[in-house]
Amino acid sequence: MAIKLALAAFVLVASLGAFIATRPDRFRVERNALVQAPPDVVFALINDLREYDAWTPYQFEVVPGLSKTFEGPATGPGARYTWVGGKAGDGRMTIEESEPGKRVALKLEFFKPFAATNQTFFTLTPEAGGTRVSWSIEGENTLVGKAMSLVANMDTFIGKDFEKGLANLDAAATRRLASTASVGGASTVQ
Repeated sequence: MAIKLALAAFVLVASLGAFIATRPDRFRVERNALVQAPPDVVFALINDLREYDAWTPYQFEVVPGLSKTFEGPATGPGARYTWVGGKAGDGRMTIEESEPGKRVALKLEFFKPFAATNQTFFTLTPEAGGTRVSWSIEGENTLVGKAMSLVANMDTFIGKDFEKGLANLDAAATRRLASTASVGGASTVQ
């Protein structure tokens, strides 16, 4: 009887492992929203990693034990944001490409609690009433990611954060636009 149970358990685990292995090797999550500000205002908030706390859904400033550093140029390619410690783990964001008013591409690396490297893209398209912002992430779907997708896929896991972040970006851009207008000029944003 014990041999039959062991054999059944082995078959079950092997079947589950085989099914997990058939899950997609890559993932992509994308959300978009209309931000009620011109592309240059939105771009300034995305292209400067020091501005992320104004809108990101990942509020690192409230994570106990976390330290963050900024390296490289203040904006654009080579700008780097590194975080270490706390519940957020360790990771780094680096701007790899930057096209003013149109696009920002970042390399997103996680070191702890798990290792992963992903690409993140922000695409800005002018529209009546503001800027359509598309925020996407793509990367390898590791074995752990494939197993997790049985419970909640990456779209479910990350999508709601992106939606919140885009709403926050809209609010931050609207505040930025209002503050530059109240100072007497909304034609340039740094």
